[in-house]
Amino acid sequence: MQPGESSSKLGRNEMEKYRRMQMKDHVSNLVSLIPTQPSRERLSFPALLDQATIYVKQLKDHLEELRQKKEQLQADGAGIKDQMIGLVSPVLAIREMGSILEVNLITGLSKSFTLHQVFSVLQQEGAEVVSASSSTVGVRVFYTIYSQALSSRIGIATSRIGERLHQLINNPVA
Repeated sequence: MQPGESSSKLGRNEMEKYRRMQMKDHVSNLVSLIPTQPSRERLSFPALLDQATIYVKQLKDHLEELRQKKEQLQADGAGIKDQMIGLVSPVLAIREMGSILEVNLITGLSKSFTLHQVFSVLQQEGAEVVSASSSTVGVRVFYTIYSQALSSRIGIATSRIGERLHQLINNPVA
């Protein structure tokens, strides 16, 4: 035997020992990931691999079932949302604060009137629109419109504006 052979043999033995330790760690990690079996007997390495393979296939099948269920629920939810859009009844609240008139309007996304029509009613009744804002939350749209009297002598007929706006939002065909 030559002097270089013993050192290379020791190097190979160390590498093999390290490889086996790594493999043991990997198998230990694999065993910790798969569900425990009712039997307490120790399984061989090939049996562990088979069990892990079966478990991974079961997880894939379960994941596919969950994806299909999610798609079905999303499709059903979209249909319900479309139905809900038409079910939102408009709500109108008018508040007079001196010469300022605040109009709050809540409607669905598929409202049957335009904001321009609301502005026209206000202007026809002697109110000038000062500011307007809107925000959408879910299937509801919230409008807040501030207006003031064109002429402080005449003022604003709040009850008449309320009647006309109720008529507009509840019976838009005019």
